Amino acid sequence: MAETAPVVQKFVDYLRYERHFSPYTARCYGADLRQFSEFLAGDTVGPDQEIPEELIGKVEERLHAADASTVRDFLLHLDGFGYSPATTARKIATLRSFYKWMLKKGFAQVNPMLLIRTPKQAKRLPKAIAVEQVEQLLAAPDNRETLGARDRAILETLYSTGVRVSELVDLNRNDVDMTGSTMHVRGKGKKERIVPLGSHAMAAIRHYMTLLEPDARFAELRQQSMVDPAVPLFVNKNGGRLSSRSVRRKLDKYLKSCGLDGTISPHTLRHSFATHLLDNGADLRSVQELLGHQSLSTTQVYTHLSSMRLRTAYDHAHPRAV
Repeated sequence: MAETAPVVQKFVDYLRYERHFSPYTARCYGADLRQFSEFLAGDTVGPDQEIPEELIGKVEERLHAADASTVRDFLLHLDGFGYSPATTARKIATLRSFYKWMLKKGFAQVNPMLLIRTPKQAKRLPKAIAVEQVEQLLAAPDNRETLGARDRAILETLYSTGVRVSELVDLNRNDVDMTGSTMHVRGKGKKERIVPLGSHAMAAIRHYMTLLEPDARFAELRQQSMVDPAVPLFVNKNGGRLSSRSVRRKLDKYLKSCGLDGTISPHTLRHSFATHLLDNGADLRSVQELLGHQSLSTTQVYTHLSSMRLRTAYDHAHPRAV
């Protein structure tokens, strides 16, 4: 939908430029609010249709005047799409943030979300894969050429550090301390942290850089790095910064080539990183810091995974377990 209410665009700009949300996250908030705007526009506008310019003003008024009854009607409208509880909860969270901002800015007299409850969701444990599967995946790229070496370094870094894929593609060359084997990570909400790099990840990054430097395709990048060390660490075939979507596509290719589950994502490597650390005796607080979690309760979900794996091993090994 091309047209949107001005107040929605102001909110998206606020998220992007004041709260420093990623472009992708800001777009997701905007998409949820555009769906709410389509609902407020009435039956004349179908899903994903552009709101006629003559209706934009009316939608803007309804956004300002919405009450709890309006929101409940919208949630009832969403039921017809068959969304999962998690998706509905996300849309509710978007409206909460929006109306909290509206109230603060004086664009609304009341916050309709104060009377709206988020539906209960079944707790889903994060998915982790076995160490053997991780090793199979890490060995998949052909690191004899530059881009294959880049892909090996990417996969090694994801598993070695547990960084989010958005944090990975944001890395610059000068974020890697080759001497100290550490990496400077810029996380969510402008929070920064230093994470250690394992020897395999360090070797993979060094090998990638060794092939990248003399590669004629990246001569311009080499010249740029001489005057500005803050150039992208992981680059695409044109020498630009690699995108999160590209990393996902590369991962999909290697999963297919080695016959692993196609639902494995870059975030699965983050989950596996945390689970394997806890399996091998790391304390929860250290894992929290490595993952960049603000709350310890967010990290505690991995203890359930670790306990489940211990239970499975016990049931298989102990003569009187079952």
